[in-house]
Amino acid sequence: MSTTEQRVAVVTGAARGIGAATAVRLAAEGRAVAVIDLDEAACKDTVAQITAAGGKAIAVGCDVSDEARVEAAVARIAQELGAPTILVNNAGVLRDNLLFKMSAGDWDTVMNVHLRGAFLMSRAVQSHMVEANFGRIVNLSSSSALGNRGQVNYAAAKAGLQGFTKTLAKELGKFGVTANSVAPGFIVTEMTKATADRVGMDFEEFQAAAATQIPVQRVGRPEDIANAIAFFTGDAAGFVSGQVMYVAGGPLN
Repeated sequence: MSTTEQRVAVVTGAARGIGAATAVRLAAEGRAVAVIDLDEAACKDTVAQITAAGGKAIAVGCDVSDEARVEAAVARIAQELGAPTILVNNAGVLRDNLLFKMSAGDWDTVMNVHLRGAFLMSRAVQSHMVEANFGRIVNLSSSSALGNRGQVNYAAAKAGLQGFTKTLAKELGKFGVTANSVAPGFIVTEMTKATADRVGMDFEEFQAAAATQIPVQRVGRPEDIANAIAFFTGDAAGFVSGQVMYVAGGPLN
């Protein structure tokens, strides 16, 4: 078994969508995967898909914005799978609204899951990475980081993750740890369906309209993002750090 096959990966928000596709892809790359979501039972399908293919995975319930629960989750992962040296901070929520309608609670919820969650998870795993002199952190940003109507909270959080990523790259690089960010464009997930519902459009029509604005003339799938994350988490990407990759089917400007 190669060193790569022995890596332990942690993927947050991995019960469905991009997180699930990423967990499955990293397992196919030979990683043992901790599948984290708020509801541990919701992770069973992702874990089952991985184990059915001969991989190794465990489901872990964790609120990534809760410091004590994050510490406990990482300790459990280290005990059951081994020291985690790959982290994908994917957990996210939407609380979309125009600024004058947005509550402070909606702002705080989005900031807590995206930013506080990425901070707590990264802080919890970094000691394992430093000890191993190897680490890969990938933070999920978004094309919304460039600004998007009705998403002042989400846009701010996703832009913040880009600065967070670049700072991690500078602080942890000397320990063999890279940090990069993947910023998806339009990806077919439950979250984009929620956006379609918010603006009152049929989801199929919403996708078709989005595709006309994308140079490759199609919307993205979770697997498109998982492919980019797989690159950043690989051994061969050791000289790539502090980068933001927009995976959006073309340039956004």
